[in-house]
Amino acid sequence: MIRISGVNIPEKLRIDYALTLVYGVGPGRAIEILKETKLDVTRRTHELTDEEVRKIQMYIDEHFKVEGNLRSEVNENIKRLREIHCYRGLRHIRGLPTRGQRTRSNARTRKGKKHTVGALTKEAWAKVDQVTPEKGAPAPTQK
Repeated sequence: MIRISGVNIPEKLRIDYALTLVYGVGPGRAIEILKETKLDVTRRTHELTDEEVRKIQMYIDEHFKVEGNLRSEVNENIKRLREIHCYRGLRHIRGLPTRGQRTRSNARTRKGKKHTVGALTKEAWAKVDQVTPEKGAPAPTQK
């Protein structure tokens, strides 16, 4: 198992796919990294030598912000948007989509589990009727 930018990469994967396991490196960047370091895209990670792994690591460190540094930058940007109370910041605060998606029927990933408001099911109405006494009837006593 090799380690690139603090991420353990399995040995059986192709190197172009394996690099996408690093946060901040997608398929396009992975191919760019391999072209710049002059490595074959179809090779597997267990076929790489220590020198080739070091070349990949150096290229990533010089040209990209990845893993912890990238995560902290993204979190700082979101925190800034929240503090200045811009539209996107308010959407982050409320847990809603920030890029214009509809929320009436979708956005379950951001909004979470459905919370029905206003309408009650038959079972819920039955529970409400049992708990609330009718007018003029004595309140139920607890023993």
